Amino acid sequence: MSYLGFLLYQALEIYSFIIIATIIISWLIAFNVLSMTHDITRKLISILGRLTDPVLRPVQRVVPSIGGIDLSPIIVIFGIMLLQRIVYQVFILPSMAI
Repeated sequence: MSYLGFLLYQALEIYSFIIIATIIISWLIAFNVLSMTHDITRKLISILGRLTDPVLRPVQRVVPSIGGIDLSPIIVIFGIMLLQRIVYQVFILPSMAI
């Protein structure tokens, strides 16, 4: 059972890094470091959007932007951290006691 917990924990960790990458890419585009005219940038944004939009969009509908700053990634990352703690407590910690 600990392998399943470890796998789930790591998947949540990877997903949080994907959200952070989305944030960084959006900042780089906003500050004109990256240009949307490049095919690679458009493909990267498309891939990251497909991965993160199903989770971020519902949160964005509930939590409005404050001063043009989107707080939904922060809320989702805190939710992921909470899920990781639950996975650790339920799956990983009991298997370590054996």
